Amino acid sequence: MPVAAALLLSYLLGSIPTAYWLLLATKRIDIRTVGSGNVGATNALRAGGKWAGAAVFLIDILKGAVPAGVFARWVTDPALIPSTSLACGAAAVVGHVFPVFLGFRGGKGVATTLGAVAASCPPVVAVMLGVWGAVFALTRYVSIASMAAAVAIPLAQLARRYPAGDVWLGVFLAVLIIARHRTNVQRLMAGAEHRAGSR
Repeated sequence: MPVAAALLLSYLLGSIPTAYWLLLATKRIDIRTVGSGNVGATNALRAGGKWAGAAVFLIDILKGAVPAGVFARWVTDPALIPSTSLACGAAAVVGHVFPVFLGFRGGKGVATTLGAVAASCPPVVAVMLGVWGAVFALTRYVSIASMAAAVAIPLAQLARRYPAGDVWLGVFLAVLIIARHRTNVQRLMAGAEHRAGSR
């Protein structure tokens, strides 16, 4: 298929509002009205429990991994596959953040980015996870750990000499994730951000 079609298909898959549909179907809860209002795994965990959080997290990872690992391989020109892989993953992240099925108001894109990077840049995802784990252990804030992991994407790509196009996509993903955490940053500055393990 043409690259444009692969990107569009990736966006549409990313647009599937996993947390919203899952909690609405199983708990009759509109996740947008509870907790932080975010339609992502962390809020699904708080609103629906561990099983809901785990299910949303895994599905959202697949929303990034499938486009980057599968859709990119359907493009007409095989020479375009390497450069299209992360692009398809990034399109899925954009779909998750700005889903057509929810009026373009979606989640923060962390889990979907994890899947996209895992499928297109496997060595980089190890750095992401390491940074996330270290920062979370030090701060106990999911938001800070997520933003730090996002920043690690382009830095790890540069360190491993990835193509410039992939690095710029990494920068785009990092900026997008940080921008989506702006309310978290505001709560952190006000001392009102939720810390894991606190009540």
